[in-house]
Amino acid sequence: MFETLLENFTPEKNITIWLIVAFVLAFLIAFQTFPTILYVAKEKHLMDEPDSRSVHSDKTPTLGGIGIFVGLIVVMTLVGAFLNTKVLLLVMGGLTILFFLGLKDDLTVLSARKKFIGQIVAASLLIVFTNTRIIGFSKILDIDVLPYWVSVGFTLFVYILIINAYNLIDGVDGLAGTIACCISAIFVYLFVNSNELSLATIAIALCGCLLAFLRFNFSKTNKIFMGDTGSMIVGFLLAFFTISFINMAQLDKSSAYFKASPALAFALLFYPLLDTLRIFLIRVVIHKTSPFKADKNHIHHKFIKYGYSHLMTTVLISSINVVIIGIAFNLLHLNLNTQIIFLMLYGSALYTLPFLLKKIGNK
Repeated sequence: MFETLLENFTPEKNITIWLIVAFVLAFLIAFQTFPTILYVAKEKHLMDEPDSRSVHSDKTPTLGGIGIFVGLIVVMTLVGAFLNTKVLLLVMGGLTILFFLGLKDDLTVLSARKKFIGQIVAASLLIVFTNTRIIGFSKILDIDVLPYWVSVGFTLFVYILIINAYNLIDGVDGLAGTIACCISAIFVYLFVNSNELSLATIAIALCGCLLAFLRFNFSKTNKIFMGDTGSMIVGFLLAFFTISFINMAQLDKSSAYFKASPALAFALLFYPLLDTLRIFLIRVVIHKTSPFKADKNHIHHKFIKYGYSHLMTTVLISSINVVIIGIAFNLLHLNLNTQIIFLMLYGSALYTLPFLLKKIGNK
């Protein structure tokens, strides 16, 4: 009976049930994994020591990425027989490369060069073997289709940018996890509408893993950080979702996002990209130091400095990002260049608003 059920089951005809099962399975696996990670980290003294940049005063494990990785890999392995095996295997390969690099960095120290090389290899696997790449600029600055190797190079740059931009926002309880969970949920909607069930399944599995992680990341007694392991694999998946979405839209002239996918992708990732651009300008132009030198000039650090709690900082930043995404969906009818200009204006204004309100309230 069970064998007959499996033979007759098709995810495409049971999308809602399929996605719920993938979400619940990912959540439960990750949720059951985190207590073990916490126990081992405490027993073996694998804890993060607070330093001058830390916004925490207690030693905390930074191995949350292990739980996220385990949840994702188990779900993708179990569902692989029903979906696009090639894509799932390549994603799992990329995740595994970044997982071990991130784990080494969390446990010892890994040079930026080795992490950079690992990110290039992981991204190249998907770009080359699935041909999933940004094929053009959709008339941004009047640039349309790119030559193949320029397209590959630009797509690789986008991967590296998103992975490292996401890593930079992991500095306040719940912020990186909440931002990624919201973005992934939007991608579930976009992929389901595009009949890309394999991608929707990975995205909703990531949501499940992240919700389980947030339960512990917000905890006062059993806190765990995402670490480089988590930030790299989550950033990698967000980059993969972004590039896959743009690629699908650019290849389908009937898509509602055919001419607007770059602007919508920019809106989804607006906060990490804005923070990265801002921090690089501060370091290079104002402080005249290396753009890779760590400091406390991130937007989330500024929220903390202005008196917002970790929770309120996460809620405000995440809420603003959701509002930005909502506005972007309602501007899809505009010219793409106009959408991007408006996005930069209203996005920057919205992230300035909490500081203005705080100043007014303190008067």
